[in-house]
Parts: sequence; structure tokens; C-alpha cells
Amino acid sequence: MSDMSLLPHGPLLERLLAGEFICAVSDESAFKRLQDDATREAIDSYLRPLNRRVASSQEECVYFLAWRQLDDSARDQLARQLGDTVNSLLPLLEWLQLVQETLGRDSVLSPGDVLKPGELQAKSEDNPSLRERIERLATDSFFGSQSDQLDAQVKQVFKRLREHGYLLQPHGDRQVFLVTGKVDYLLELVRFIRDEEHLPVDDEGEDTQEALL
Repeated sequence: MSDMSLLPHGPLLERLLAGEFICAVSDESAFKRLQDDATREAIDSYLRPLNRRVASSQEECVYFLAWRQLDDSARDQLARQLGDTVNSLLPLLEWLQLVQETLGRDSVLSPGDVLKPGELQAKSEDNPSLRERIERLATDSFFGSQSDQLDAQVKQVFKRLREHGYLLQPHGDRQVFLVTGKVDYLLELVRFIRDEEHLPVDDEGEDTQEALL
């Protein structure tokens, strides 16, 4: 496969190499291109010397790069990545469960779902238990809120989720967010850790996993 044939896919390839997750919510055009077998094969061919490949979630709603073969070098890098991710897993899972319970959803969030911080705040204002959970979540090191005000805490949580690619804010002047396909990747990662890696989590983490999965 010549480099010339990859020219149309150059920017997309760069985004994947930078660690981006591409879904229909975050970039519909790029997502449709990655759904094309020929495009994925061309990118995979180029990535083969790098021991990388285009991967997708089980539902094929998000694309990202994964290792082609787990050699010693890849295992070391994957272990470091998992170590960094595990630190954020519990607050992310707690947020998913909190939204599911507070908004009365029957199932976990999925790509394209619309979320409004104001709705979460309104349902929590007169509920001391929910307010306490939001405060505990928002002040976690992953979300990093230093405010004692509910509205600021909720906004900080949504801001961090947008920064990490789990939410998309189509209009910067409106507090309306869309769930991206990266949430599917997160849940699959949790299942992988639970089923394959047997990484230790505390009792609270196990309860949250069971409620979501």
C-alpha cells in the first residue's frame, strides 16, 4: 500500500494516532469513512509496522487504535495505560450510575443521548442524598471541583467529561451535551478488566460495576 493512497486519510490517521475516539456523534463524516472496509484496510496496512490496527467497540459505534500483537513492549505500554485509566474508572462509573438513577433511565447511557446539566441539578437540589453524591463525585481528583455550590460542581463534572471525550457540546453557549461512543469503550474496558485482568477494586467499585453491567 503506497503512502499516496493514504493521502485522503492523512488527517484521520493523525487523529487516531493521537488517541482520538471516532464515533457518529463526535465526527459523523470520519465515522462513516471508518465504516468502509477498504478505508480500514488501507489504514491498517500503513499501521502494521507500528504494531497498531483500527479497532471498534463490540457494537461498532466507536473506532480507535489498538495493538495488533501484544508483545512485551505493547504489554508494558498497555499496562501503563490501564494503570492511568483505572484511576478514573470509579468516578466515571459512579457518574454513569448517578445519571441513570437521577434521570430515571432504564438503561445505561449510549451514544447520541442528550444530557442537560440543569436537569441533573434540578433533580438534586431538594435531595440531600443526591447532593452529597454529586459533591463527593465532583471533588474527586478526576473531576477536580473546588466549589461548594451545586451548580458549579455539576458544570465542572460535565466540563471534565467533555475534555476527556465522553461528552460533546455542540454549541458552546448552550448547556446541552451529547454522549459519545467513548462511553461504550469505557464499559467494554470495565468488562475486560473484570473478566480478564481481575484487577482489584473496592466494594463500592464492585457495587457500581454490577449496577451498570
